[in-house]
Amino acid sequence: MLDFLRLSALFIVTALAEIVGCYLPWLVLVQGRSAWLLLPAALALALFAWLLTLHPTAAGRTYAAYGGVYVVMALLWLWRVDGIVPTRWDLLGGAICLLGMALIALQPRPAA
Repeated sequence: MLDFLRLSALFIVTALAEIVGCYLPWLVLVQGRSAWLLLPAALALALFAWLLTLHPTAAGRTYAAYGGVYVVMALLWLWRVDGIVPTRWDLLGGAICLLGMALIALQPRPAA
C-alpha cells in the first residue's frame, strides 16, 4: 500500500508539472500575458520529463497509468484554477480513469 501511495504522489506531482508547463504558454498565447512566463513553463516541462524517469515500471506502462491521474488533476485544475465546477460526467470520467490507472499500476508482477 505504501508503494501505491508513493506512486500516486509521484503521478500527482508529475501531472502538476505538465499542467503548469502547458498552462503558462496558454496564458501567453491566449490571454496575452508576458512572454517571460515561457521560462517557468519550460522549467516545468523539463521537471515533468525528469519526473517520468523516476517511475518504477516500463515507460509505456508508466505513461498509460499516468494518463488516468493526469485526467483527474486536469479536472481539479479546471475547478480550482479556472473556476469551473466539474460536471457529474467529468467526475464519472475521472473515476473511470483512476480505476484504469489502478488496474495498470497494481497488476500482479511476476516474481523476480
